[in-house]
Amino acid sequence: MILVGAVAYDPRVVTIWDIIKDYFIQEGCPIDYVLYSNYGLLQDALLRGDIDIAWNSPLAWLDAQRRSGGSCRAIAMRDTDRDRVSHILVRRDGSIGSLADLRGGTVAVGALDSPQATLIPLNLLQRAGLRGGSDGDFKVLRHDLLVGKHGDHVGGEQAALDALRDGRADAACVLDLNWERWSADGTADPREFRVLASSDPFDHCVFTVRADFPADDEARWLAVLHRMDYARPEHREMMDLEGLKRWEPGRSSGFDQLEEAVRLQGYWGQDG
Repeated sequence: MILVGAVAYDPRVVTIWDIIKDYFIQEGCPIDYVLYSNYGLLQDALLRGDIDIAWNSPLAWLDAQRRSGGSCRAIAMRDTDRDRVSHILVRRDGSIGSLADLRGGTVAVGALDSPQATLIPLNLLQRAGLRGGSDGDFKVLRHDLLVGKHGDHVGGEQAALDALRDGRADAACVLDLNWERWSADGTADPREFRVLASSDPFDHCVFTVRADFPADDEARWLAVLHRMDYARPEHREMMDLEGLKRWEPGRSSGFDQLEEAVRLQGYWGQDG
């Protein structure tokens, strides 16, 4: 039995993992899953050997590598986890024409541990020579919703957008997928907001294993995972809920930008 751990960031996570569990059992590769309330507990479980595989956020991947001496492996990810970007949004009717114009202003971000809505956008601004904070070049309006879940929910980003909308902020930081979704469903009107700047591409969630995870178990588990087919209705429900069309091999090349952000912002110093 292979045991997989994930974080319960939304009630639908139970539905997702029930479907995955049943599918793996039907395919002759029995698994079970354990849900944790935050990514810190998930990494504790992975590194203690309580679970075999962790479904990690990008920040959790870095944490696992930091705490394991770089020995963990990234074995699989969604197609939608590759080459994401964060956007800094501004109002179309405002006076902000460049990142430099945010000097003296307020930037709305997500929770302190959100890679896409806080850490990476603040790093983008830092690369442009702007440092946030009470003694910095601009104020940071943070929205610490569901801290510990690494922004795997949209609450902090929606709150940041609301702050931009009602004039409490001059800019708001969001993931590209959320901006696309909100532009399509009316949550964010593209006639009211525009993208001021975007980060370099980065990768998002990744299945993570320890160095000692048996190669045969890994190969067997991955073979079943990659047999999921979006064209099959019995697979499509879960894949829609989890936001993917296909599973891709894991890679670790898309986390350099986040690694730079946590280092320059002293993240591990404040959060352990």
